[in-house]
Amino acid sequence: MPLLPIKTYPDPVLRRKCKLAEPGNADIRKLAGEMTATMYAAPGIGLAAPQVGESVRMIVVDIFNHLGEPDPHVILNPELINSYETTAFEEGCLSLPEFMIEIQRPRIVEIKYQNLAGEEIKITAEDLFAVAIQHEMDHLEGRLLLDHASALKRNMYRRRAREMKAQIL
Repeated sequence: MPLLPIKTYPDPVLRRKCKLAEPGNADIRKLAGEMTATMYAAPGIGLAAPQVGESVRMIVVDIFNHLGEPDPHVILNPELINSYETTAFEEGCLSLPEFMIEIQRPRIVEIKYQNLAGEEIKITAEDLFAVAIQHEMDHLEGRLLLDHASALKRNMYRRRAREMKAQIL
């Protein structure tokens, strides 16, 4: 399965609100496989379609692969139903290289989504799984970790991102 290039800040696709994904669509199935392979190769525990240039409401999450127990979840059109408690997690993002931030998020979330066949599924996710889902769902709304950061930290990263981009060009 080919790997997809991961879009990095400030690529405009990362700021777009995504359209609904069409379950059962051959292109969506192919994209799901390519996103999963890309996430594993990165390595990451989650990846949203906009991070590979596609503005559709699809995420892939697998918090167990690093333990040698792959359990990928392909989630189309996720919706938050409920959330409970909050906890702080330090998060990073494949689209924001070298940026880490501690974020308060719900520790438990209930979501409904569609699988690749179009079946509606409801799950309760906890701890790292819940945080990963919420992080990836932010991407579907055009939100980045930078949006959770203080103005000072956000501006420092923007400056560093411009410098990294200038070195590449």
